[in-house]
Amino acid sequence: MTGRLKTIVWLGAGLCIAGVGGYLVMTQGAQKPPPATAAIAAPAPTISVIAARAQEIVDTILINGSLVAREEIMVGPELDGLRITEIIADEGDRVTRGQVLARLTREMLDVQLTQNDATLARAAAAIAQARSQIAQADASNIEANASLDRSRSLARSGFASQEILDQRISAARGTVARLAAARDGLAFAEAEERQVQAQRAELELRLARTEIRAPVDGVISRRIGRIGGLTAMNADALFRIVAKGEIELEGEVPESRLGALKPGQGVRVEIASMAPVQGRVRLVPAEIDRMTRLARVRVALPDGATPDGATLRVGQFARGLVEVDRRTAITLPLSAVVFDQDRTSVQIVRAGKVETRSVTLGINAGGRVEIRDGLEAGERVVLRAGAFLRDGDAVSPVLTEDARGRP
Repeated sequence: MTGRLKTIVWLGAGLCIAGVGGYLVMTQGAQKPPPATAAIAAPAPTISVIAARAQEIVDTILINGSLVAREEIMVGPELDGLRITEIIADEGDRVTRGQVLARLTREMLDVQLTQNDATLARAAAAIAQARSQIAQADASNIEANASLDRSRSLARSGFASQEILDQRISAARGTVARLAAARDGLAFAEAEERQVQAQRAELELRLARTEIRAPVDGVISRRIGRIGGLTAMNADALFRIVAKGEIELEGEVPESRLGALKPGQGVRVEIASMAPVQGRVRLVPAEIDRMTRLARVRVALPDGATPDGATLRVGQFARGLVEVDRRTAITLPLSAVVFDQDRTSVQIVRAGKVETRSVTLGINAGGRVEIRDGLEAGERVVLRAGAFLRDGDAVSPVLTEDARGRP
């Protein structure tokens, strides 16, 4: 029993010593520093850059609008209450001055003209009667004056009494009054004749107006009148005529670009499904819409048709391009420019670092913008500048092509 106990004690002591040794070995291993390792650097982001270059840039002004008549003539009836009996011209017809476009009913006017003929004949008869009365009164007056002269001569000789002389004087005065009355009757009859003649002239004018005629040469752009309709002077015109067939572009231009437009400048006018037309600025307005800040510019176009034979029509949408300047300068795509409230800048890449630089802009055309100051030809510029890049950022630039396929 004693021997077994000793054996157990020695085994326990051995285990304790082994445990302590293991602990010491583990403690020494934990205190030993790990081997040093190299730091892994993040790669610089890859960005697209474009080389600033000099090229020709053209400054143009866009005029968006519609085709309108240079001068539109409204042709309507000058008589009220007459029925339209005939329509001779229609939309699209080219007409000449004085050509009959439509006719109105004239039966009532014909009746009034017949009545006027009768009244005029009666007035002529009254004039003839008045002239006859004047002749009779004049003859009576001559006779009465001759009788008076004889009576006065006899009275001086003592062969005629004063009573007879007084009768002759009274008779002479009566013939003078009748002669004056006859002359007044003639004047009245002549006045009536002139009145009837004026009425006839009015009737003839009204009859002439039953034929609605074109006041100018041109092209009918719209016909509103219909056969059977009644005319009214305060209603819409029966026809609208483009005077001389002259059609032009009326379009809007921003106030800021209006100063570059001058009458006579050439304009390339593009119309849907038609060949381009070369026009000229005809009118730069003196007034600008205070609400939209736009001005309405007029561009004269060739008469009638486009080079491919298509017909110009009022109301068609069109746009005009006016070249106001052309020069060679350093340009960039608009995407490379940063527009802030207080400045305009670009981001260039120099030695793998981003640098923001203020620039001065010029012509803006065709998706590119002129750089007047702040950039040299050949410098690499971030193609799509933005707030995600800041000064000093390291980047990996990749030279790319712009939207036109140029480096």
